[in-house]
Amino acid sequence: MSALRDALRELPEAVFADLLESDDAYVLVIDLPGATAETTDVVAEDRGIEIEARREKAAPKGFQYVREDRPLFLDADLPLPGDAAGSESTAEMERGVLELTVPKQGNDGTHEIPIDDT
Repeated sequence: MSALRDALRELPEAVFADLLESDDAYVLVIDLPGATAETTDVVAEDRGIEIEARREKAAPKGFQYVREDRPLFLDADLPLPGDAAGSESTAEMERGVLELTVPKQGNDGTHEIPIDDT
């Protein structure tokens, strides 16, 4: 699990993430303000998770950006611990918070993880 913890430390400073562990699963919670289930893709691949998220934003009518310090495009490849079952993962997105649950002890493989918009 140390490789996953190290990868989380490498995320941009504007991205906050928590990693939780139980006897049965890992839960990764990532704040992605402005991102939605439609603008976020999560894919389990071999022994890792790939997350791509983007924030959709627009200037109000009649305004243009003079300074833009809130861009968000996250492209992260996170390794999974050896006992993680990435192909059995589930994800939910609520108010810009992605919660990814990765069960322990499963088969390997690759599949796209649907994100439930709650």
